[in-house]
Amino acid sequence: MNKASIIVIGGGHAGIEAANAVLSKGHKVNMFVLDSSAIGRMSCNPSIGGLAKGHLVKEIDALGGIMGRAADNSCLQFKTLNKSKGRAVWGPRAQVDKIKYASASKSFLTKHRNFKVISEEVVDLIVKNNKVLGVITSNKNAFFSDAVIVTTGTFLNGLIHIGKDNYSAGRIGEKAAHNLTDSIINLGFETGRLKTGTPPRIEAKSVDWKKLEPSLGDDNPQPFSYKTKLPFKNLNIPSFIAYTNENVHSLLENNLYNSPMYSGKINGVGPRYCPSIEDKIVRFSDRSRHMLYLEPEWMDSNQIYINGFSTSMPKKIQLSALRSISGLESANLIRPGYAIEYDYFPTRQLKSTLETKSISNLFFAGQVNGTSGYEEAAAQGLLAGINSVLRIEESDPFIINRNEGYIGVLIDDLITSSINEPYRMFTSSAEYRLSLRSDNADFRLTEKGFKAGIVSKSQYNTFIIRKNSVKSIESAIIKKTISEESKSISAQKYLCRPSVGIQDLFNFIPSIKHKSGAALFTAETNIKYEGYVSRETIRANAMLQNERVKIPKNINFCQINGLSSEAVEKLNKVIPENLGQASRIDGVRPSDIMCLSIFIKQERFT
Repeated sequence: MNKASIIVIGGGHAGIEAANAVLSKGHKVNMFVLDSSAIGRMSCNPSIGGLAKGHLVKEIDALGGIMGRAADNSCLQFKTLNKSKGRAVWGPRAQVDKIKYASASKSFLTKHRNFKVISEEVVDLIVKNNKVLGVITSNKNAFFSDAVIVTTGTFLNGLIHIGKDNYSAGRIGEKAAHNLTDSIINLGFETGRLKTGTPPRIEAKSVDWKKLEPSLGDDNPQPFSYKTKLPFKNLNIPSFIAYTNENVHSLLENNLYNSPMYSGKINGVGPRYCPSIEDKIVRFSDRSRHMLYLEPEWMDSNQIYINGFSTSMPKKIQLSALRSISGLESANLIRPGYAIEYDYFPTRQLKSTLETKSISNLFFAGQVNGTSGYEEAAAQGLLAGINSVLRIEESDPFIINRNEGYIGVLIDDLITSSINEPYRMFTSSAEYRLSLRSDNADFRLTEKGFKAGIVSKSQYNTFIIRKNSVKSIESAIIKKTISEESKSISAQKYLCRPSVGIQDLFNFIPSIKHKSGAALFTAETNIKYEGYVSRETIRANAMLQNERVKIPKNINFCQINGLSSEAVEKLNKVIPENLGQASRIDGVRPSDIMCLSIFIKQERFT
């Protein structure tokens, strides 16, 4: 069989995972980038994971992806966030060496002989009979393929803002991509503008570290990837905490007219949940200070990332504000913070495979879909990559349902919701979050990925060993009865007490004592969460009934009696693939779903 060639436009987190998924299936990849040295570059924060984002990383890894392994290979500090809450919403996060991370990501691709990097700007798509056939570059070269995946990040007509100055760029120091947006618009696609931003970087030697609070990671963390060799090397390099103050707030407030966001110079909408420092002082004016984290961008780096101080103020104002913070009185800027606005394509134009609805074999993934964050981009890239291969192989698509993973929640939210600001993943977005823990991502997805051909035999075998270990622990606990105050109680029931941990069973069940920490944690959590998960499973099964009801492609929503005018408008705009998707569209009411369901059933029997 001749393996088909797939083109990936862009070498960021989405592009890397898309390429890796395609290569895992044995197909050829041509990756088009503006700068080959920028593949895998972390344009903003030097970290991977966090709240809900850590779940995405674990799921990407469970499906054979790169992100978790690259983070483990470059980890400076590993910390589990949200530990004051239940285990299901704990968020694993790695602070990483940005240089090593990019190098590791790229090396996972370049080891494949089917991978080729082409440093030319794509300016047009070759389309015939509503099917993409390849791309044309700025050098007027034509490259043909069986599928194209667009993962251009913030580069499409990117415009950087620093104070009243603005200039064209994909990110600072890198040129923007022009013409491709117009090419896609000419194919009938809608587009919009969004905004994101990044904090300033300062010299480490200009910081008075004695005035700041050190913040260390976990002492004995588990790595993101089960492919990472144990024991996990944990450098635990500290970050440091600083605080803004009323002088900083006053300075920024008096200069809001210099901020492009408040002067009206930026047309794109920014993320509410990752606000700039200007947004913080306006929206949270009652607060006298805001916490900042100073994080090294790589090992022994003189370049410090100021997490929590995203801004697009003029360089002079940024520096004055920073020097008003205790410990930063002598701070020197290496690079100012900036805002960037860019083109994106509303995701109602996509199927659940991330293939476009109007042009076959054309896929969009990452920030071009209106999302925010490395992890969200990587998850989309993986899904687009595997589905591009399955599309050209004429195989069934690879779909992750909402009850199977955060990736499923992410994709479903994108294709059924109206994205009017950068989308960010939250645990609250997942209605089945008690079942979707970060520690059981492999149990939920690895076998599914193996059957689809993106998980290797060695990774699958590692999973089976871990699965058997967890099951043996659970079996030993379920079978054991222990004595407590002259009464017998099952070890399973005893473990479900909030004050009891699995280590309290070691004296009663010595056989489990020497199992791995990861296996013990998963087994313990499975038992403690069993009742909650059972209830979620019942709800999920009810939800899946609607997912199985496919909506005919040629349906005319205007002809369905009983649908509200708003429902007709929204359904025509989104064109859902099944009844479940239709039920999650804003403005479509339960009564509309009932009418739609009756109509579909009647159509089947006519």
